[in-house]
Amino acid sequence: MIKFCVRLVQRWLPEPFIFAILLTFVAALVAMPLCHQTPLEVVEHWGGGVWNLLAFAMQMSLVLVCGSTLAAAPVVKRAIASMARLPKSAPAAIALVTAVSALACWLNWGFGLIVGVVFAKAIARQRSDVDYRLLIASAYSGFVVWHAGISGSIPLTMATPGEALPMATNGALTDPVPLAQTIFDWHNLITVLLAIIGITVANTLMHPKRGVLTIDPSLLKDDETVTTVVSSPAKTPAQRLEHSIILSWLVALMLVAYLVIHLAVRGAGLDLGGVIMIFLALGLLLHSTPVDYVRAFGKATTGAAGIILQFPFYAGIMGIITGIGVSGISLGGVMADACIRISNPVTYPLLTFLCAAVLNMFVPSGGGHWAVQAPVMFTAGANLGVDPGLTGMAISWGDAWTNLIQPFWALPALAIARLDAKDIMGYCLIDLLVTGVIICAGLLVWAM
Repeated sequence: MIKFCVRLVQRWLPEPFIFAILLTFVAALVAMPLCHQTPLEVVEHWGGGVWNLLAFAMQMSLVLVCGSTLAAAPVVKRAIASMARLPKSAPAAIALVTAVSALACWLNWGFGLIVGVVFAKAIARQRSDVDYRLLIASAYSGFVVWHAGISGSIPLTMATPGEALPMATNGALTDPVPLAQTIFDWHNLITVLLAIIGITVANTLMHPKRGVLTIDPSLLKDDETVTTVVSSPAKTPAQRLEHSIILSWLVALMLVAYLVIHLAVRGAGLDLGGVIMIFLALGLLLHSTPVDYVRAFGKATTGAAGIILQFPFYAGIMGIITGIGVSGISLGGVMADACIRISNPVTYPLLTFLCAAVLNMFVPSGGGHWAVQAPVMFTAGANLGVDPGLTGMAISWGDAWTNLIQPFWALPALAIARLDAKDIMGYCLIDLLVTGVIICAGLLVWAM
């Protein structure tokens, strides 16, 4: 089964950019007959959506670059290397990486997405007997629990009071839904725990007992060491500023002060911008001087190429999915309506989950799911008597689940690991099957 899935993906999964192009054409060809839209309307929806993820693309690029720059700091590299020596066998290394990644993603998805793969790469440098592709797949597999965690965008949006909530749900939700009914509901917590156990066991069992594939050593090399010329002291005012530790510390102090005000005083949550600030502040402190940080940052930027190129295409696909033509319907609405027509109070959360899972292949964004499904799914759920917290978590789990086979979110991890999507997605396909059973069972129990 494992060999079949790996070979299937390696044979049929194209480079992520090609995958994004194919999804664009599929969405366009499906939208035209189902939504009675003309080719010109579809093109307009696509073009109108292309630039809607620019801010998010910048955030994701900074998460990758700032996280990688922090990991390149000498003290961080030494600390990670020490932790990487903890597992005493290759299966233990797989299990540890999976658990660490999943826990980090549950705490904060932006943090976990980087930490898991950096830790996995450090372990690969320590152990020559571990399957590198499976190790990176294990690091990415933990991402499946992110939307059921405390940085999940949909449950956090549902818990935020204001006029935006009833507007987004067509009046189905007028009062905020507390996190105790979504993220911290015991049904969700048990599902998260079982999902983490499931992928940890599955990933460990997938490791070959012998004949581990030899990986090109260049994949594990650090980037060229960034050094500062110190043969003579800085003489000009510009050189003194470039090598001023005080400047780095002052900027880092400003970032920390803002975070303290934002998180502790105002009680706001840790969003993606906060994660970037943490990475940036720690990086400035641990690289000592501004010029050292600039050089390390520059070397890390090459990994963001895939994000910069592909995010506009997925924004365009989102435009096709949400675009409403003269017919007055959108492809996202058609998919949601199809789910509703065959639902009852028990099966509705499960079918909502499956609908979100399919939609996620085209719109791999929590915000995109909220825009497409919130106006329809919460109204239908209320009519069926389904708890809104359950409806929201069903959408959240569906959004996260198919990320295991959607290379969109794997781009930062693949950039750090220097692998292609086809190298890890075969293993992730097994994790998809394992977690699919667990999530479906959890939603059915919750609905009963």
